Amino acid sequence: MTFTASVFLLTMGLFVGMLIFFEGGRRIGVARIGKDPDGLTRGAGAAEGAVFALLGLLMAFTFSGAASRFEARRMLINTEANAIGTVYLRIDLLPGEVQPPLRELLRRYAEIRATIYQGADDTEALQAKLATSASLQNEIWQQAMAAIRLPAAMPQAAMLMTPALNDMIDITGTRAAATATHPPGIVFVLLVVLSLIAAMLAGYATSPNKDRSWLHQVTFALVTSLAIYVIFDIEYPRLGLIRVDDADQAIIDLVKSWH
Repeated sequence: MTFTASVFLLTMGLFVGMLIFFEGGRRIGVARIGKDPDGLTRGAGAAEGAVFALLGLLMAFTFSGAASRFEARRMLINTEANAIGTVYLRIDLLPGEVQPPLRELLRRYAEIRATIYQGADDTEALQAKLATSASLQNEIWQQAMAAIRLPAAMPQAAMLMTPALNDMIDITGTRAAATATHPPGIVFVLLVVLSLIAAMLAGYATSPNKDRSWLHQVTFALVTSLAIYVIFDIEYPRLGLIRVDDADQAIIDLVKSWH
């Protein structure tokens, strides 16, 4: 089952669960009123307010964090494109005979890096791309270091080429860490649990009404479920509908500019 389908089923389950909890809370309230005609439990508004405030705060923080990580991943792709482009330009500092093979290696490396995290749900393909990327990194480094030591290399080649290669290699680790960085799973569990509890309390609060307000029930459950769906989708931008793949175009355009 794909990530999108899994999250959709989770969201639908949460939507239905919230309606059930809403109805359960209403029935508890009706039973309470039947035993105590004076009304519902006094002072319950403070507890309800605390739960709804906590739910809103948790949703705000998880959404804000997911959006920040989404933008950070986009920026890292641009940073890597710049780092690869810098190495490509600084190859001019090396002797002419070593430039063509090194540029060819760099072109192959950039092509792999351009789409390395696309289709991240295929773990085997991703690991194969990462292994190829690491192998090309090592080969580029070895050839560049050997070229720097040649007598025909410009004096400033070592000073300018080495930091550029380091930046190009280091950004891969930064991107890998950013891709794997997500909130602890308990945060998402708490978000779902609080949503259900909030639905039950909302149903409890509406129990004095003789008629059910389906509009309010469905709207509350739908808006909350959709918000949680968007949070999941932004948090995993290589797997869902909201994707960061368009940012890879920066590296693709870079490779095209070399032809």
